Amino acid sequence: MLQSTDALTGAPQGAAWAESTAEQIDAAVAAAAAAADAFGATSAPVRAGFLRALAEALANNAAALLPVADRETALGLPRLEGELARTAFQLRGFATALEDGAAQAFLDEPAIAGAPPAGRPRLTRIHAPLGPVAVFAASNFPFAFSVLGGDSASAWAAGCPVVLKAHPGHPQLSRDVAAIAAAVVAQCGLPAGVFQLVEGGAAAVGVQLVQAPAIAAVAFTGSFQGGTALSRLAAERARPIPFYGELGSVNPLVVLPAALKDGPDAPAQTLADSICLGAGQFCTSPGVVVVGKDAPGEAFVQQLRTRLAALAPHAMLNAGIRAAFERGVERWRRHPALQVLVDGQRPQGTPHAFLAQVDAADFIAAHALHEEVFGSAALVVRVDDAGQAAQVLKAIGGTLTTTLWGVASGDDQPDAAQLALVRTAVQVSGRVLFSGVPTGVAVTAAQHHGGPFPASTASFTTSVGYAAIARFLRPLALQDAPAWLLAREGAFF
Repeated sequence: MLQSTDALTGAPQGAAWAESTAEQIDAAVAAAAAAADAFGATSAPVRAGFLRALAEALANNAAALLPVADRETALGLPRLEGELARTAFQLRGFATALEDGAAQAFLDEPAIAGAPPAGRPRLTRIHAPLGPVAVFAASNFPFAFSVLGGDSASAWAAGCPVVLKAHPGHPQLSRDVAAIAAAVVAQCGLPAGVFQLVEGGAAAVGVQLVQAPAIAAVAFTGSFQGGTALSRLAAERARPIPFYGELGSVNPLVVLPAALKDGPDAPAQTLADSICLGAGQFCTSPGVVVVGKDAPGEAFVQQLRTRLAALAPHAMLNAGIRAAFERGVERWRRHPALQVLVDGQRPQGTPHAFLAQVDAADFIAAHALHEEVFGSAALVVRVDDAGQAAQVLKAIGGTLTTTLWGVASGDDQPDAAQLALVRTAVQVSGRVLFSGVPTGVAVTAAQHHGGPFPASTASFTTSVGYAAIARFLRPLALQDAPAWLLAREGAFF
């Protein structure tokens, strides 16, 4: 059974309801499959209009949706208002990208007379939508990575129907937004199968969805364990399908001496705020802070300790996530190589921050310390120099982001050690920052939100930004195509 609950008190809200049955999941996938050809053949203007209508409907229903979201997630109205606005913004952004040709690549090469290899037929390269996409909503962004989030928006932009598995952490909100989406589908004259909702907290719901023969791709945002299990299922199907999984990350942040030339206070406050932002429930939250063993580094660590201890993160999304956070912190607390710096243990249900430090050699040797603790917790890794900082990054492996504070800026040239550090960051990360903090991911064409495994299962794709459309399009070459087909200039038929 599914039940809406108050994230602060755990009290149930309203009546419980049943998870989607196997028959209902089959029916949802069948409806999406039945709609795939017609929706894939729609023009870019039609799909752009659909996305803009979704954005308008979401914004128009904000007053009703926001209290439900706040009750089920405890994220707070200011944060949720901003997230809802971002979700509408990215829906409109995908519409604009469509109108600019993002889903209609068209490369036409004329025939050349003569024998191969110089001679060739006329070849025209276009993109075709894959078909129905299974989207798994995330818990930590109940609007932006949920029913009308970026995965759904990019699949629709590509011309693919969506079967959305709602997250059980905000079930009533998911139902309410799904009703809005279904109404917009009908209002736009599209087949009902363009959007289908399935619900359930049991693993069997996700397993059945991934294994459904008509599903052509999967987009997933969630835990490493859940994502890798579903990824294996997608690969083991009789007809394997792409699985685009964003699995979390420790997002190392390296503090070089130059970053502290004006003192440790401001950067320490900036980092403490980022660690506690959203109670640390961002996939880009900085979980490893790499700092030198010199005097400026020591002053920075002490300031970070003071600033973090003064912060009180808000309640976490639900009891399960809070329990996982506590288990992760307890593992760190018991590790013999760690020195605990901040341990705000408070009464059950009250959030706290955790900070510990460890020598780089001990960190590199302990694989368990490289794993994410989802919440307001971070490890400070003390290094001898930039070369050892690069070794720490290599030990961590694939990550969504790496932040490098203090690298030579402007026209200044980095020294060899800094250049090697930058090269390492590029190799292990999907996004490398040279200022600011990784929490906050801009929705734009240049964005990349992904990274080498284990941060994501497909590091060459992004789940944020308009390049996300490419995940659900298949390149296709037409040879000596008739004029009527070429006149469509990449619009699928």
